Amino acid sequence: MLDLAILGLLHESPMHGYELRKQLNTKLGAIRAAISYGVLYPTLRRLQTRGWITEAGETPAGDEAVPPLTSRRGRVVYKITAEGKERFQDLLAKVGPETYEDAAFGVHFAFFSRTSVDVRLRILEGRRRKIEERRESFRDVLARAAERLDAYTLELQKHGLEAADREVRWLEELIANERKNSQSPPADNPWRP
Repeated sequence: MLDLAILGLLHESPMHGYELRKQLNTKLGAIRAAISYGVLYPTLRRLQTRGWITEAGETPAGDEAVPPLTSRRGRVVYKITAEGKERFQDLLAKVGPETYEDAAFGVHFAFFSRTSVDVRLRILEGRRRKIEERRESFRDVLARAAERLDAYTLELQKHGLEAADREVRWLEELIANERKNSQSPPADNPWRP
C-alpha cells in the first residue's frame, strides 16, 4: 500500500522525501502509523529501481546527465514517471479482500478521485461486508460473554460495536451517492469523478 500512496502523492506533484513523509502522515495518518524514514527511503529506492519514479531533473540513461533538482536544503526531489503513472493506475484498479482491510482501504479511499466508479463501488461494498462481519463479531461477544467481561473490556466491545455501526452507515451513504452519481447525466463540471 505504501507504493500506491507514494505514487499517488507524486502523481499530484514532485516532492522531496521530507515533504513526501509529511504528506503521507497527513493524508494517511488517521489510518496508518507514522511512516518512518527507515521505511520511506528504501521504498523510494525500490520504486526508482523499477523505473516508477525518478529524481526530478534527471534525463533518461544515455542522454547528458542534468543534476537533480533539490530543495533549498539540498534534498532530492522525486517525481513519478510514465511507467509509475501506469503502475499507479494498476494499483488503483486492484480490488480484492486485501483492499477492504483498514490500512489498504484508507489508502485506496485517499485516491478515490482518481479511481473509476465501478472500482470505487466494489471497494466500498467489500469494505461494508468486512465491517458488517466485524460488527457481528462484536455483537456475538456481547451476547455470549458480556456477563464474564470486566467493565472495561465490556466498554471496549461496546465502543467497537458503535464504531462498526457508524462505519456501516457511512459506507451505505457513500455507496448510495456513488450509485446515484453514476446514473446521473454528465455534469457541467468535467473534473467531477
